[in-house]
Amino acid sequence: MIFKKENALRGQVQLNYFDYNLLAVIILLTGFGLVMLYSTSSYAAQMQLGDDMYYFKKQAVISFVFILAAVGASFFDYHILWYLGIWLYAAAFVLIALVITPLGVTLNGARRWLRLGIQFQPAEIAKLAVIVLIPVLIIKMGRNFKGFRAVLIPFAAGFLLSFETYVITSNLSTAFIILGITSVIIFVAHPKTWPFIAALGVFAVFVLLVVLVIKHNMATGGGFRAKRILVWLDPEAYKSDGGWQIIQALYALGSGGFFGKGLGNSAQKMGYLPEAQNDMIFSIVCEELGVFGGIIVIFLFGYMLYRLYYIARNARDLYGSLIATGIFAHIMMQVILNISVVINLIPTTGITLPFISYGGTSVMFLMAEMALALSVSRQIVFKRPEKDLWGDIVQNFDF
Repeated sequence: MIFKKENALRGQVQLNYFDYNLLAVIILLTGFGLVMLYSTSSYAAQMQLGDDMYYFKKQAVISFVFILAAVGASFFDYHILWYLGIWLYAAAFVLIALVITPLGVTLNGARRWLRLGIQFQPAEIAKLAVIVLIPVLIIKMGRNFKGFRAVLIPFAAGFLLSFETYVITSNLSTAFIILGITSVIIFVAHPKTWPFIAALGVFAVFVLLVVLVIKHNMATGGGFRAKRILVWLDPEAYKSDGGWQIIQALYALGSGGFFGKGLGNSAQKMGYLPEAQNDMIFSIVCEELGVFGGIIVIFLFGYMLYRLYYIARNARDLYGSLIATGIFAHIMMQVILNISVVINLIPTTGITLPFISYGGTSVMFLMAEMALALSVSRQIVFKRPEKDLWGDIVQNFDF
């Protein structure tokens, strides 16, 4: 295969490397998430379901099983996905389309789930599909991957899944993440930088114009997305029409102070903040553990991103490097979007906080990505250390 390197390259040595640092931060984030999930959801679970540990027990079992599965799956050679990427992409495309059939499930007014033995969001598979397939398309182009036309092929593959996700599930935030993963992988692999910076600037101006136009024309009507933008701009004015959740989240953030009220002492989780265990769990973290707790969470995610960067930088081949880059992009965007919503920096999106928010299928696909990253780390090839001449002289000198 064109993307493989031989172990016997001069000056390099293959070691039995495993990124225990990445595994450690996965376990830390998952464990912290379980503690915060119980603290956040116990009241609502007791009131609604009669079991204060309902959400905790389900998440704990799923997390334990899939951490073990991720470690086991990391022993498999990730290069096998070179051949399976197109099939995973096709499966994601078909499964998203099935959402509009009787197999689709509607929850909280949104039809985004499928029930095929288990209930899951097929858009999660789409994220994994672009992480696996886009690098294949880029590598197959080889030296021809330059210029605008070359970028169109992998970008079109990612855009197609993103567009389908938006049209069928009306999930704009997930569609944005799928497109974002695609764009980051292409950006890292492409030899030129300035066209991407220019495109990002154009996109930012476009978003600003859309917000201004929607705000100006809202008097003549608008959909729920337009209302979300207005709620974001002035949540107090729309307190009874979509602004309640973000206001309560901001109350939680403000009342926590620097060190928080103490674990378990949140007031907003007592029925004031809807679905606190999902996309708004970071606000409860800051209420109970304060700004200090929020900084610790951000630091843990930052360290996870650093380990993914390390794996991408030192991967055995370009395929492994681009896979790790795609995982990096996914975690980065999801964390930034979730925290930005909680602090009202952007309109609400429904994006969860990885490893901490409640959601079994989210944990399953996140662990699949972590298994991929660990698999790439197992095949890292290090440079052979140079001979320590001065050390040999001192050691052999007879004092």
